[in-house]
Amino acid sequence: MGLMEILKECGVPKGSFYHYFASKEAFGCALLQQYVDEYIEKLARLLAETGNGRESLMRYWNAWIADPTSSSDSANPVQGWADDCLVVKLAAEVADLSEDMRRVLDAGVQQLLARIAALIDEAREDGSVPDGAPSPALARMLYQMWLGAALLTKLSQNRMPLHQALIATETLLACDQTPPNVPIT
Repeated sequence: MGLMEILKECGVPKGSFYHYFASKEAFGCALLQQYVDEYIEKLARLLAETGNGRESLMRYWNAWIADPTSSSDSANPVQGWADDCLVVKLAAEVADLSEDMRRVLDAGVQQLLARIAALIDEAREDGSVPDGAPSPALARMLYQMWLGAALLTKLSQNRMPLHQALIATETLLACDQTPPNVPIT
């Protein structure tokens, strides 16, 4: 959909749009930043629930499969965070087309990876997850696996890759050995 179609549908004159945004790319960056901010807030609400570190980690990964705030019926099955993830939907395209938009998405991912690593550290501190690979490396490995599972889920129209990622996540979190040659960054 083109910008003119959006503006016409919303009843916004083109001049008014360019008063607020220098370009369509600037508008795209603002939309992505809003998405990142809302995602981080949604994550904070999810993690505010009680439980140990491992339970918080698994609550996050389970939300990829089924959003705990959504309800479902036979006509509208529960969707998870993976279904609406803009990183899954846009990362490859944005990375090739817009450096500014790529930076916004990458900064959001880096924020998320830092939060996941902190959750792993919290879980290790409370004893609910054993020591193992450095938390930043483990966080990145888990996130990469879940992104891949989300892509495969979209392609196959089958949630099995997400369920397999959940099983693999449980296994990786239970490992108390650092795999050889795991880069930290």
